[in-house]
Amino acid sequence: MAPQRFHEQFDQIQRSLPDVPLAMGPDDSAEFIYEKGVVLARDGEEAQVVEDAVRSHFTATDGLVPDQVRRAGPGTNRSGITRIRVGDPGAGGRAADHAVAGALRALRETEGRAGRRLISRNHVVSIAVNACPGDEPVPAPRTEPPNPSAADAVHDPEGAVGVLVIDTGLTHDYRSYPPLAHTEGDAQLRETDDEGILQQYVGHGTFIAGLVAAVAPNTDVTVRGTLNDAGAILESEFGEKLFDAVADGWPDIISLSAGTSNGRVDGLLGVAAFMEELRTRHTLLVAAAGNNASAAPFWPAAYAALPDHADAVLSVGALRTDGEFGACFSNHGAWVRVYAPGERLTSALTGFDTPVPYVYQHSTYEACRYGFTYDCTCRSPRHTGVLSEAQQVSPGKPDQVMFEGLASWSGTSFATPLVAGLVAAHMTANRMTDPRAAAARLLAGSTEFAEVRGAHVPALLPPTWRPAPAGPQ
Repeated sequence: MAPQRFHEQFDQIQRSLPDVPLAMGPDDSAEFIYEKGVVLARDGEEAQVVEDAVRSHFTATDGLVPDQVRRAGPGTNRSGITRIRVGDPGAGGRAADHAVAGALRALRETEGRAGRRLISRNHVVSIAVNACPGDEPVPAPRTEPPNPSAADAVHDPEGAVGVLVIDTGLTHDYRSYPPLAHTEGDAQLRETDDEGILQQYVGHGTFIAGLVAAVAPNTDVTVRGTLNDAGAILESEFGEKLFDAVADGWPDIISLSAGTSNGRVDGLLGVAAFMEELRTRHTLLVAAAGNNASAAPFWPAAYAALPDHADAVLSVGALRTDGEFGACFSNHGAWVRVYAPGERLTSALTGFDTPVPYVYQHSTYEACRYGFTYDCTCRSPRHTGVLSEAQQVSPGKPDQVMFEGLASWSGTSFATPLVAGLVAAHMTANRMTDPRAAAARLLAGSTEFAEVRGAHVPALLPPTWRPAPAGPQ
């Protein structure tokens, strides 16, 4: 039986959010994850419109209970979102799923008359959807330089570009990695389990901070541990956490390597207030396009394709190791503005002070799960994982490795900080203070292109990044 990455990660996220019953959607297509029995609406009058419409719909629908429709969480938060319970999430079978679908149907006509979104599922925003990260980290020798290696530049405290990484927190000994000397932020809540094994996704934020600092040494990087719970958070909480992340001031650049698809083309209701605030600021949001190998919009990255947000958001897809073609896992489409290397990059996963073991969670595949024939991360390097083997009748022994600082890792998660760093470096080199103008100029002046799913797309390649052959096509 082949590994089932989405289902394995779904189970992992459900364990990290034990009090939040989750479902896959839409229907059985497993495109995203959402909270059972709950929908989202904007605070105030719109929330009341949603409640009234759903109650009326349920009164006329067999098997659904209008008395269950009630506020499930406080409004009056900065994200402007109210959770409305429309079913019993603890009910057996698919009753809670059907209640959410019924609530969405109940508002279709009202939304049409209003000309705007009124109701939404409460999606899980995550770094771990379907193949996100694109693979799991692999130890890299300390004797080999990181890739990209550190650019030759001096850190100027007066002129450093501010970059905010919204991700998992920093590992405790991250400062032992020299490029992170000017990095601050939140500590990872729990790095290892009771047996001293590094937990999954720990080091994700540290790895990303290392990539930013390598490409753009003249940066002050701050890492916020917004996604410490298996890299996942509910949409209803994510909007509030985004505001928390900028509470001390809006940075020049935000690097965000998380998101979700939602089956729509008009964004996420839970982050709408933050995105509107972003429009009024000078900050540039650089966001990962996601690793579902899909053309479906992945949010918040896909805001880059909406006219009101096009200058404020830069969406980033991933290229494979040769920099000439798209990585097998990368999302793609007209909403992806630029691509950068995203396969087998090398950065700091942990600090260098204490070696730490890691046990793989997902097994590799016999062939690329997306149908590519080059030597992709679906199948190489080979390893056997705990979550994959749990499905087997005769499970194999999971592989364990030791990290001593550096790792090789893949995903649009990591192409994203490369682009954030390139924008910051362009600001420094050209003495620019406007990150959005810098991004526009950087893209306009780029002469690099790649081929992604037959399309000729713009690419950004860091000067210190080293390409490698991708293997047979």
